[in-house]
Formats: sequence, structure tokens, C-alpha cells
Amino acid sequence: MDPLGAPSQFVDVDSLPGWSDAYEAKQLDCHQSPVEKAQVHVRSPFPYRKDINEKIILWKGDVALLNCTAIVNTSNETLTDKNPVSESIFMHAGPDLKDELQKLKGCRTGEAKLTKGFNLAARFIIHTVGPKYKSRYRTAAESSLYSCYRNVLQLAKEQAMCSVGFCVINTLKRCYPLEDATHIALRTVRRFLEVHGETLEKVVFAVSELEEATYQKLLPLYFPRSLEEEAQSLPYLPADIGNAEGEPVVPERQIRITEKPGIPDDEEGLEADLAFIGSHAFARMEGDVDKQRRLILQGQLSEAALQKQHQRNYNRWLCQARAEDLSDIASLKALYQTGVDNCGRTVMVVVGRNIPVTLIDMEKALLYFIHVMDHIAVKEYVLVYFHTLTNDYNQLDSNFLKKLYDVVDAKYKRNLKALYFVHPTFRSKVSAWFFTTFTVSGLKDKIHYVESLQQLFTAIPPEQIDLPPFVLEYDARENGPYYSSYPPSPDL
Repeated sequence: MDPLGAPSQFVDVDSLPGWSDAYEAKQLDCHQSPVEKAQVHVRSPFPYRKDINEKIILWKGDVALLNCTAIVNTSNETLTDKNPVSESIFMHAGPDLKDELQKLKGCRTGEAKLTKGFNLAARFIIHTVGPKYKSRYRTAAESSLYSCYRNVLQLAKEQAMCSVGFCVINTLKRCYPLEDATHIALRTVRRFLEVHGETLEKVVFAVSELEEATYQKLLPLYFPRSLEEEAQSLPYLPADIGNAEGEPVVPERQIRITEKPGIPDDEEGLEADLAFIGSHAFARMEGDVDKQRRLILQGQLSEAALQKQHQRNYNRWLCQARAEDLSDIASLKALYQTGVDNCGRTVMVVVGRNIPVTLIDMEKALLYFIHVMDHIAVKEYVLVYFHTLTNDYNQLDSNFLKKLYDVVDAKYKRNLKALYFVHPTFRSKVSAWFFTTFTVSGLKDKIHYVESLQQLFTAIPPEQIDLPPFVLEYDARENGPYYSSYPPSPDL
């Protein structure tokens, strides 16, 4: 109540229901104990923590109306942005706020700066600048948005604040996809509370009606309210869950130096080491990579533990592949299923010429491969790769192939019985030899170089494979016309 007895427009954070309150009430109504009911064998990287959940509030409303220690304002680098959040904060704070902002002399993207709250119920305002989003600069945008949330929380910790009210920092004007940004916001707050939880009593996510559904959907991934909810949310975590602080991890920036460069260890240990580094950095992108590496070399991490870890990573990629819109990759017709070979094994075709490597998102290409191949790879299959008329714009580099090989499930490698490399060039043969000799193991013996379609048809009947017209034309020009009555033989 204000001095005149009228109800105040400001909302006390202590009066708002917590993230766990509605869930616990529902469980009591059902007479179930979620902790006792759940049987969780694989724990989430964001495990159920009641103490952390009690600090979280999701509230649909105007962040400017929150009565807490500090609220967050999202703006531009001159701190003059006109978005609904900023305009409401300026309106309720009064004219003194503009005068103080001029003293700050702007704020860089990802930084956080502090002012008084003036006429607001909140004592302070933390101003931050979110990034402009462009898909080709996605990594930079992710890092900047992480910095926004992290710097706000760090400032709150340094100023001994009890409660912070977050607006949604990524504004529509800056084109950041809401769901991607929400993942970064939630995991950054979660990681901060895991380490510095004692410094904050309440963290409020103030959202609009448009944003509420996304937060409701993603909050259980990072703040599960029971062991059961933790288990249910695990498959829906994204592939990149950041490092120990929630910061996006860029594999190319990770530099690892061996204890004795140039001195090889035993062959088996080295292969296990390299295989782990590849799969961990690309597929999991979390935790202390070097610590895990040392454990492997010292024999302290079992093979079963490695396999379980790799399976969790693959499951996250698979969930993302099923949720992503991959129609643009599918339209390329670079990967498709055809018939069966002479042994009755499924034949999958890869058309190199249809892969515009420099024009497409290669991560989406990897997701599409997983999406198509997951159910194929459960039984024996063969791959036919048409290298016909490919050029520099269609060449899959060894780094991408290594990442693909490291990400995929063990069944892909176990059930792949042959890879037919059709119309290879001398350069491609050399590249393939180096790749299968020094980069991956177990693939070299499965590759068969096929110079003509006649040769291919000894293993796969012509009526069992759909050939791109340009492949037929090229082969007829180089090797003469083929005859479908060519007698089959069991092997190439």
C-alpha cells in the first residue's frame, strides 16, 4: 500500500510463487513423491537440486514493476534503445535515470553497468547490451549473450544483492531466436547458482505472454523439480550445454599440449586418447576435457563409462535432429535410401556433387545424416558414395568427417559393411588413404574404389540403386554403356 492507501503497482518478489511451488502442489494432489517414484540410472548434467529451484521464479509481467534488489534493462551500446522493457523502466524510474546514463558513456555488447533505481521499487538497475544475431556469426552472438547474463550475475554478487529480476535480454529488434537465447540464459544462471548460490536468494525471469511458453518448456531441462523430471528432460538437452560456467565452447579454440610432444605413447592408448578428444570436444562440449584425458591415459576411466558418455552425447544430437527443420538439407538430395545389395543389405547413396559445402550449414548436414541414418544403422548396410564430377565446392573436409565419425553411435561403425567409392580421382584416393590411415580406425578395410558402374553392379544389382542422371552420362562417356544383364558376383 502507498501512503494514501491505494494498492501499489509494484510486486514484491517474496509474494511470487517459486518455480517448484506449482509442481509440488500438483504432486501432493496426486499423492505421489517424485523423488521416490523416479528410478534414474543416468544423471543429467543439470541434476535435481531443490535448494537451487527454491531461488528461481518465472513471472509473467513487467520487470520494471519488480520490488527486488536489482532489475535488468536490455539496451543498445548508447543505452538509448527504445524497446518495451527500456521504455517501461525509464517511465517508472523518472527523468533522473537519463541523466545518470549519460555519465556511463555507453556500454559495450556483453557488458553490464549499474545505476540507481530512482523511482523504481528496485534499488538498482543493471544495464546490459545483447548481441545482434546473424546465423553466420552465431558463435559470436552466443558468447556475447552468455557474457550479458554472466556479467549481470557477477555484478550482483560483487554488490551483495539478494535478488535480481531478469528481463529477456534478447529483444525482437536484435533478431535472436528466442529458444536458442533461452537455453543460454537458463544454463548460465544455473551454473552460476551451482557455484555462487549462497550470494543470491531469488532470481526472477520476468517474461511476456509470448515468451512464457518457451521458458515453461525449457526450465525443466536446467532446473528439474524432481528426479523423474530430470530423467524425462535429459534427452531434450541440446548438444552444446556449455562448459562448467555455461559458456559456449568452441572446439577450435581448445588447445591441448601433450606432456612430451613428438614422443608417441603406446599405440592403443594414443588411439583411445584421440578418439575421446574428438568425440568429447564436438559432441559433448562440456566439462574439463584435459582432466578426462588424463584419466583415460592413467586407466582410471573405464571403457563402459566412455561408451555410456558417448551414448548420452549421441542421444542429444538425435533429439536435436528430430526437432530441427532440415527441409533445406533434404532438398539437396545428397543422401537417400535405395534398394539392397546382393547380400540383402540396405543401400544408402551419397551424392558428392549435391553437397554445396561452402553454402550450407554443415552442422545441419550432420543432423540430417543422423536423422536419416539412425534407423538404417540398426542393421547391416552399405554406403555408395558418388564422387562423380565433384569439385572444390563439394569436398567434405577431413575435420568434418572426423567429427561425424566421432559423433555417430557405435552401431553405425559396426553395421557398415562396405563403402563403395565410385569414380574416384587420384587426389581423392590419396586423401581417403590418409584419412583412414591416420585419422580413423576400422574404416580402411571397408572402402572399395569403383572405377565404373559395371564394377559397382557386381555387388549391387542395377535395378536396386537409383542413379543420378549425370552419373550415368559420365560413366557412359568414360567407360562405355553398361548392360543390366551383366553377371553378378558375390564380391568386388
